[in-house]
Amino acid sequence: MNKDWVDKDFYKVLGVSKDSSQEEIKRAYRKLAQRLHPDANPDDPTAEDRFKDVSEAYATLSNEEHRAEYDQIRQMVDSGGFQGFGGGSPFGGAGQQFRVEDLGDLLGGAGGLGDLFGFGRSGGGNTGPSRGADFRAELHLSFEDAFHGVTTSVAIEGEATCRHCGGSGGEPGTPVQVCPTCRGAGTVAQSQGFFSISQPCPQCRGTGKLIEQPCSTCRGRGTEVRSRTIKVKIPSGVADASAIRLRGKGAPGRNGGPHGDLIVRVHVAKHPLFRRNGQNLTLRVPVTFTEATLGTAIDVPTLNGPVKLKVPAGTRSGKTFRVRGRGVPRTRGKTGDLLVTVEVAVPQKLPRAAKKLLEQYAEEFEQESPRAHLEV
Repeated sequence: MNKDWVDKDFYKVLGVSKDSSQEEIKRAYRKLAQRLHPDANPDDPTAEDRFKDVSEAYATLSNEEHRAEYDQIRQMVDSGGFQGFGGGSPFGGAGQQFRVEDLGDLLGGAGGLGDLFGFGRSGGGNTGPSRGADFRAELHLSFEDAFHGVTTSVAIEGEATCRHCGGSGGEPGTPVQVCPTCRGAGTVAQSQGFFSISQPCPQCRGTGKLIEQPCSTCRGRGTEVRSRTIKVKIPSGVADASAIRLRGKGAPGRNGGPHGDLIVRVHVAKHPLFRRNGQNLTLRVPVTFTEATLGTAIDVPTLNGPVKLKVPAGTRSGKTFRVRGRGVPRTRGKTGDLLVTVEVAVPQKLPRAAKKLLEQYAEEFEQESPRAHLEV
């Protein structure tokens, strides 16, 4: 279990409420990171520690899975759910000592609480490498680009590997050694009554390494806050509100852990002619009364060039025809179809001769009303 999750209120650190959206959390982090960055506070020795607290809070709350686990742990802490394990304190009391990580065997079968504290996944506490936070970005595409697929780019801002030291934290050309106290783990066990709690190593301050000369750019952190442009390959047929995950394009991990991911939410603009219905495209095409009555062949637009559509004689207004294979493409599976609905266009004005011919037609051929079945 990460002791910081019990001891620290990450929402308070970022100055946001518990029901804040991801966008609100992101805005709060950006504001604080810029204000507290050590480079912006060269004369304030506490700025780096506060910057690390803000980064730690954002790394947890920006990850939906980690945030849910953190909220559950904090709820148990606030409600006194840890009491009973050694007196009235969650980390104190008399009796036999054992490490908090050993609670995995006890909590594993208690309604999944072992997974809640991370025991089910790693078999221990947060002493080894940890995965970096996920980044999120919004991407707006035209209907055509979403249909055909496109390679584009998105701009993100946040923690990234320091370009000067390559993430080592040390000035290039100077040695970086494994911490002899924690042996690179970044944490040490500290006895607190009934429990033995994993805490950041006091010698290396949780980094797992000793840096002789800190990097002049990142000051030993191995990361820097900066803007980046990431290329994104959008597959053909992507739908509106789809999420595309780019593995390893998120924040750097801790203690050698893997990078997080970049999750791109896609927003597709509407098309002036076509609408999407699953894998099918729909289109409404007007035809004249003569074309619908006598039949015709018309040119119909598609997103891959026009096609001929045969309209049989006697086609009623609202009839839908299926043009196979002209819908939305799929990465795997069958491409959708184009559904063309014809609408008989009724002229608003008629020349006198045309009007006279229609009246003659009505007198000679429309002997039975099409509304006879209504019996009114």
